[in-house]
Amino acid sequence: MTESFTVIGIPGIPDIEPGDELADLICEAAAPIGVEPGDILVVAQKVVSKAEGAIAALRDVSPSEEAIRVADATGHTPALVELILSQSNRIVRMDQGVLITETIHGFVGANAGIDASNVLGDGVVTLLPVDADVSASGIRRALEARFGSRIGVIVSDSFNRPWRMGSVNVAIGVSGFYPLGDYRGQSDDHGVP
Repeated sequence: MTESFTVIGIPGIPDIEPGDELADLICEAAAPIGVEPGDILVVAQKVVSKAEGAIAALRDVSPSEEAIRVADATGHTPALVELILSQSNRIVRMDQGVLITETIHGFVGANAGIDASNVLGDGVVTLLPVDADVSASGIRRALEARFGSRIGVIVSDSFNRPWRMGSVNVAIGVSGFYPLGDYRGQSDDHGVP
């Protein structure tokens, strides 16, 4: 049996601002396309963070002595390093101007997921959502109420590979389905357990 999936982009979602009702905007934009039972909606972390106000202006950050020390070692600004440290459990590694951290959420990646792209304003950055599973759940409930279909939602973020040798998308929040497969006790196509 061949399994397949189709990816459909949802056009018409405006640039998101803090306080926007993201779930309502997604519902409105998805109406012409429709939502079917079993669909899985993937939402970029950036729009979730922006809607939830997980944004910081570097000019408002007061760097600690530790942030200044790490900034000297990495070439980042002290204010950015202070934000990275505030969103991290620990520094995993510093090398080649990259700060690899374990975030307060438990993710390991560059700069604690803090990102300056696609944010209005010089020196404005987004942080990761406080709880992306809760964010995904709110979007899912709104879509299910609007379309009457049980669906799944993923909040996805692009994680740079260390030293920016490519990036991958990672589900940082999930709602409506169990995202892991358990293959213990099963064999591959060649009979290898």
